[in-house]
Amino acid sequence: MASRLVEQLGADNLAGATASGLAGRIRALILDGRLTVGEKLPSERALALELRRSRSTMTRAYGILEADGYVARLHGGGTRVALPHDYISPVTRGDDEAIDLSIASMDSTPGLYDATVRSLPRMASLRGTSGYSLRGLPELRAAVARRFTERGAPTSPDEVIITSGALNAVNLVLATIGRRGAHALVEQPTFPHALEALHRHGYRLLPTPVDVDGWDTAHLSDLLLSRRPHVAYLIPDFHNPTGATLPEAERSRLAATARSAGTHLIVDETTAELDIDRGRAPAPLAAFGPHVITVGSMSKIAWGGLRLGWIRAERSLIERLLVTRPSFELGTALLEQCIAVELLDDMTALTTHVRERLRVGRAVVEAGLSRLPGLRMPTTNGGLSAWVDLGAPVSTLLSLAAREHGLLLPPGPRFSTGGVLERRVRIPITLPPDRAEEAMARFARAWDDVRAGGGRLPGELPRAAVI
Repeated sequence: MASRLVEQLGADNLAGATASGLAGRIRALILDGRLTVGEKLPSERALALELRRSRSTMTRAYGILEADGYVARLHGGGTRVALPHDYISPVTRGDDEAIDLSIASMDSTPGLYDATVRSLPRMASLRGTSGYSLRGLPELRAAVARRFTERGAPTSPDEVIITSGALNAVNLVLATIGRRGAHALVEQPTFPHALEALHRHGYRLLPTPVDVDGWDTAHLSDLLLSRRPHVAYLIPDFHNPTGATLPEAERSRLAATARSAGTHLIVDETTAELDIDRGRAPAPLAAFGPHVITVGSMSKIAWGGLRLGWIRAERSLIERLLVTRPSFELGTALLEQCIAVELLDDMTALTTHVRERLRVGRAVVEAGLSRLPGLRMPTTNGGLSAWVDLGAPVSTLLSLAAREHGLLLPPGPRFSTGGVLERRVRIPITLPPDRAEEAMARFARAWDDVRAGGGRLPGELPRAAVI
């Protein structure tokens, strides 16, 4: 079994890499957060065997990293990830502000303030209660259930539990049904923190490819039936980061195949309402079987600071979730729930705001990319971002060069399970227009550096991390 370092490096991408090049790639993994401080790396001998390279090359690579402060080597203690003493985070640009493209999220909806004011009487009426809310407020669960029903998946409030965000919901599901050592099917690319959650719960990941044109449904079905993973984590609407949407006919087949394989489908709908001009929306995957577990969130349609999400599942699983939840959380904050009731009461206003903001953001990114040779923005009907093909495996180099220009840009491999996707980069379409224009200007300067080959090598770039 390959070490985690080799999985992250992607051995297929290292053909002909020198010791300096290998050190640069390991350094990029550290700066990107994919290798953690204190993590033990394979020995020089073990790494040489895994990569089928000479031990002397591995020794020189580790030596370069040690000299720069990125690893610590102790006699008898192995080689561990470190950070230099003069490490600076995230980006130093004098008095200029860095632009963070690692967060694909909009500022708050204009109706948030008024919804907060309207929510206060509801909040005041709850002062005589304990304040703990394991299931969530009945009126909020009813509002979430109503939205599922409107979209084509008839739902009862008893099939909904309110959580502190979608990622919190995923962790609660995994804590309840998780099976350490089992397989989990994941899309590649996908939301990085979901991969981390699955790793933390002990799953072995089985990637299935997704691109801007959609899923390889034959591969997906074959993987479900041949490997019978315990869970599958999917983002079928405005997939993060590709923006693809799974057709309704494929949803029905997927749900049937997963049921046959005995696989729990965990469907992330955080991006489901981020439509610009997709047209008719497919029915939720939850409409095709009671075994589908759906998580959602207010973070993308209202505000990231509103830490509120939900789980929709069959009643028997909801009861199991309620038994597990007190072990790490006693409920979701009541004020956020009261605000969410008011916001969900006018979904038209929420989705209209989202559509217009994303439309403008998409236009700015498209205009910025159109001026860059070799790059073209794919069709993006909604979602958080554009999944751009760079035409060459230079995503990590571009990410590192972007720091020189005050831009935090996660490389394509950040969204993968094993160091691949070096041809791709995710560019959010969620920034305000003036901020997006400046971000694209900085992106253009970084792209020029990479194309000219005149920028600094990864080992010489500022020591800063992508958050």
